[in-house]
Amino acid sequence: MRHSEAQPLSLAATQLALVEDGSGQIFPVPAGARLVVGRGQDSHVQLNHPSVSRTHAEIYRDDGGVHVRDLGSANGTFVAGARLQTGSVSLGDTVAFGSVTLRLVTVEPPPAPAAEPDAPLALSGATILREHKIGPSDRSLITELGAERAQGPERKLALLLEISKRLARVADLPALLDRIGELVFQVTEADWMAILLTDEQGELIPRLTRDRKGVASPRDVPRSIVRRAVAERVALLTHNAPEDDRFGGASILLHSVRSAMCAPLVGGEGTVHGVLYVDNVTATHQFGDEELDFLSAFSSMAAVAIENSKLSERSRREAVVRANFERYFAPNLAGRIAGSLEAVRLGGDRRTVSVLFSDIRGFTALAETMPPDVLASLLSEYFTVMVECVFRHGGALDKFIGDAVLAQWGAPIGAPDDPDRAMLAALDMLQELERLNAAWRAEGRPELQIGIGLNAGEVFAGNIGSERRLEFTIIGDVVNVAARLCAAAAAGEILLTDEMRRALAAPPPLRQRPPMVLKGKSQPVPLFSVGAD
Repeated sequence: MRHSEAQPLSLAATQLALVEDGSGQIFPVPAGARLVVGRGQDSHVQLNHPSVSRTHAEIYRDDGGVHVRDLGSANGTFVAGARLQTGSVSLGDTVAFGSVTLRLVTVEPPPAPAAEPDAPLALSGATILREHKIGPSDRSLITELGAERAQGPERKLALLLEISKRLARVADLPALLDRIGELVFQVTEADWMAILLTDEQGELIPRLTRDRKGVASPRDVPRSIVRRAVAERVALLTHNAPEDDRFGGASILLHSVRSAMCAPLVGGEGTVHGVLYVDNVTATHQFGDEELDFLSAFSSMAAVAIENSKLSERSRREAVVRANFERYFAPNLAGRIAGSLEAVRLGGDRRTVSVLFSDIRGFTALAETMPPDVLASLLSEYFTVMVECVFRHGGALDKFIGDAVLAQWGAPIGAPDDPDRAMLAALDMLQELERLNAAWRAEGRPELQIGIGLNAGEVFAGNIGSERRLEFTIIGDVVNVAARLCAAAAAGEILLTDEMRRALAAPPPLRQRPPMVLKGKSQPVPLFSVGAD
């Protein structure tokens, strides 16, 4: 089955690891290990890439070497460029999971820890583990710190207050995480730290990893520690991670983790936004109760700052969306749409709407007799008043088409009285145009007359276009029929279909018109009208 000429592994004691190309992230493969590779949070080798399946493959190591088995992934598993279901991996081979490539290498064994005369002897099963329950915005820990410390409480309490001020000044999330990373090394004796934040699916994604020198240092975070911190919402301290039988994991051994602390980032409503993890590779018993309390207080502050940053970013996005939608929707409706993520996604769905189509009678002839600037001024006044009629009755301006106005009620958010609102808006438009004409007549300016078509039914409604430029619009036969009724209506007349009439809860006095043959319709369409005898 093997296709590579590289020599298979024969030394059971050799320390091996898979190293990801590009990032350099290291995934240890200890003897006897069976590691799941995938995008899922519970994967031993977690690869956050869309080409990697949630549970992609399995890597296992026995006396015969290292082997890989595909677990029904969508994009396949490859060893040395060849796709396979099961196979062996030799030193130097590349193993690709989807588009992510790793290479099997040997790693240097960790140096023996320096003697620590003041620390108790590390015996199997004797490792000390302390837990500290974290609640929403656990700021009371700051007071506990001052009460518990016999030496130097003023300096660290002052530092916590300064931390709170610094975090409050940063709104941008990446900059905030960077600031948290800087502060971690000021308040702890950690050699390495990581911040993992939850994504929309609730999976923990590394967002910041660095060492004490401030260098980005991507590597595995011990999942056994992280999972427990999140699941139980507790801050964890382990004095000697390799000897702690409650935290198994190859990454602890590979990276020579000695002491470690991990605290969940719990926000104001009890939401876990992620975890803050720190460790030390130089000595056991590097962290104590005081450091755990301090990290707990720090993580609570960081969680609130992260939560505020996310809320700020959401408010900013909603403000942009609302400003865009207020051009087409009534302000109160625009606010509701901006707060709905589903309302602004690319694409759309089928909606039942009421459609209003109006245009100016004899506009082409009028335009030929007026200078362009005078015509533009007249149209601006006219459109301003017509759009206000639509908004006043809770409608949405779909678009201007030349001298025509297309408006609708029902998308993306509808109401039971949408048809009645559309009818009231049409009547309002005729009344407001009479007032405009009276003012223009007094000024010696030309008057305008309009016809209106109303229809109700199912359309496609949504954001059409590209991610760079979206236009919310409605498409369908219901719109086309409304446009043709508008074209057939006399000046000052509202024509509506029988579907629109039946949808009205409180119709105005209507007159039945003879059925009309419309383009695209095989049968005459029953019609009703308001106004214009």
